[in-house]
Amino acid sequence: MKKMIVSIVGISMIFGAAGGVYAGANLQEIKAYLNNDIKVKVNGNTVQLLDAQGNVVTPITYDGSTYLPARAIASSLNVAVDYDAASNSVLFGEKVEGTPVNAIQTFYQAIKDPNLTKYKNKDYGEVIKNTESSGSNFTLEPKGKYQKLYLQVAAIGSEVEIKIQDKNSVLLKQDTVKIDDGLKTIEVNVAGLNEVTVIYSYENNDKSGIFVPLTTSYYK
Repeated sequence: MKKMIVSIVGISMIFGAAGGVYAGANLQEIKAYLNNDIKVKVNGNTVQLLDAQGNVVTPITYDGSTYLPARAIASSLNVAVDYDAASNSVLFGEKVEGTPVNAIQTFYQAIKDPNLTKYKNKDYGEVIKNTESSGSNFTLEPKGKYQKLYLQVAAIGSEVEIKIQDKNSVLLKQDTVKIDDGLKTIEVNVAGLNEVTVIYSYENNDKSGIFVPLTTSYYK
């Protein structure tokens, strides 16, 4: 068995945090082994474990047990993973509380005019609203930190066709929003994805369009 002795300190194996964050932390230095003989298979297929930068990472053997890097395993299983520094916690899958999509990115096409951000007399503060041409698209950036996207969409004047794709144009979700649906929530699995594109279309007339509130569309 090919092994290399390595001294490891806590969560650096998982998230590659900078050395300065360890000052005063409750950590214990140990002697362990990088175990290059360990292979990881998902659904029968061998996978290469990679960190967030795409570098190969190696399982560790310590005191008779094997430890696998959390981020690499989560990515292989298509499960979202994040680190909450405030609680010193690693988070897998859906988070308990939702994060509004406009909290983690800036939407340059967003509208904030109170005269235009209302739907059924409720002001949503920041929205994507389009009543021109016959459709368009916008990009969302979950940045690999979330399991699910809950996108809210309302149809104006006529029904709206929605397609959500990853950056390789792989279709993740297709749905139709009708006027009678009101503000419809579309659920999409975005685990491991840095960005997705929302493509929408509707009848080409001056009465049709789309309304997407960015404050109540959210990730978990």
